Amino acid sequence: MLYLCATPIGNLEDITYRVVRILGEADVIYAEDTRRTVQLLSHLGLKKPLCSCHGHNEREKAKEIVALAAQGKNVAVVSDAGMPGISDPGAEVVAAAIEAGVPFTVAPGASAAVTSVVLSGLPCGRFVFEGFLPREKKPRRERLTLLKAETRTTVLYESPFRLRDTLLELREELGDRPAAVCRELTKIHEEAVRGTLSELAAHYAEPPKGECVIVLSGGQPKEKARLPVEEQLAIMQQRIDAGEKPKAAAKAAAQGISPSELYRLYVRQEGE
Repeated sequence: MLYLCATPIGNLEDITYRVVRILGEADVIYAEDTRRTVQLLSHLGLKKPLCSCHGHNEREKAKEIVALAAQGKNVAVVSDAGMPGISDPGAEVVAAAIEAGVPFTVAPGASAAVTSVVLSGLPCGRFVFEGFLPREKKPRRERLTLLKAETRTTVLYESPFRLRDTLLELREELGDRPAAVCRELTKIHEEAVRGTLSELAAHYAEPPKGECVIVLSGGQPKEKARLPVEEQLAIMQQRIDAGEKPKAAAKAAAQGISPSELYRLYVRQEGE
C-alpha cells in the first residue's frame, strides 16, 4: 500500500497516531530530505530504510515508488514538513499511482496554509491557496493580475529573504490591503504580525528567521455599472412587450434599486 503522510511543520508533537503507525509499519520511506526525516524517526524511536524523493528526481522516483507498492510493499512518502504535494514533492507520485491503478491513501495532519489562514484573523470561510509565486517575470505578472480580481483570502508562501520585496510588490499591484505574515508556526517563537501590506513591509525591513506565510485579504467585489433608471424602465418595457409579466420584468431589469421600486416607477409612468 502507498501512503502519503503529513509530518509536523515545527512542533514534533503535531503528528497523528496514524502516521506514527504507518511509518512504523512501512517497508521503506521516501523522503524529501532524508536527513530531516532521520531526525523525525529518531524522535519517534523508529529506524527504517530511507530513499530520497525530492523536486529534482520525483518523476523518476514516482515509478519506483509505485512499482514497490504494486508488489505489496508498504511505502510511505513524506516531505520535510506538512502535506506531500502541497508546494512539496508528492503530486507526481499520486499521478503515477492513478495511472498504474495502484491504490494509495493520504494520512492527514499539519498544514502551514490552513494553520496560517486561521492564525491571521482574516476571513477564512473561503480562501485560496497560491503557494509560492513564480520567480520568472511574465508568469509572476500573470499570477498577480489574477489575484487582483480575487475576493477570497489568499495564502502565499515566501522565503524570508524575499518577504519584504514581495509585500511591496503586492501593495503596488493589489493595493494596500490588510494582511498577515505568519512564521515559525507551532514553534516556541511562533509569530503572526497583522497590518496593511505597507506596515508589514516596514516591519520586515530585515529578513526574519524561518519560512513565511503571507495571508492576504481578498479584494472588494467590483460593482456592476448601474444603468440610469430611464434605461432600466426601457428594458422593462421591452420585456413586457415580449410577453413577460410586469413584476418579473422589473425583477430582471432592476439595477441599484429594488424591483418593487422599479415596478412602482413603471406604473407611475404608465399612468401619466
